[in-house]
Amino acid sequence: MLTSGLIIEQTKKWINDVVLGCNFCPFAANVVKQQKVHYQVETSPVLNACLASFMQEVARLDDDTNIETSFLIFSGSFQQFDEYLNLVSLAEKLLKKEGYEGIYQVASFHPLYRFADSTDDDAANYTNRSPYPMLHLLREESIDKALKHYNNPENIPECNIDFARGKGLFYMKMLRDTCLTSDINK
Repeated sequence: MLTSGLIIEQTKKWINDVVLGCNFCPFAANVVKQQKVHYQVETSPVLNACLASFMQEVARLDDDTNIETSFLIFSGSFQQFDEYLNLVSLAEKLLKKEGYEGIYQVASFHPLYRFADSTDDDAANYTNRSPYPMLHLLREESIDKALKHYNNPENIPECNIDFARGKGLFYMKMLRDTCLTSDINK
């Protein structure tokens, strides 16, 4: 069984090597460098417990303005992508129900992530294929500020897709999978 510490280290490696290394999110480097990211592992397979953990991360962001973003990592649940998409939908509805629409935004990452218009073997899926299923909570105010300093942010997804496809499926899979090596701490 993997420890929460190892899962977090693997996730950090993925963020550094894939998200930052491939420049999939041009705004992330500063937040990571300033250590304003929180990582939380949820081991429960129970949906309501996972949604409660999600709301705990919302409360953490409410209480600690030094944290810009939070990754809630599901180490033992939501392995099926459809099951995970249901979680994403419920989390977004919960944000709205609890009055957080426009305050926080959810980004989704999953080991089997697949864009609606793509095939399983499309390298573009690796822009969102993470080591574990996870929900990424972002402050909308921070996103708005970052977007003001970036030319043509609407082009980011297309640039990411082009980059991943240019590198190819084998490269993108290898890059993500190396984040799961068990000797990260050595």
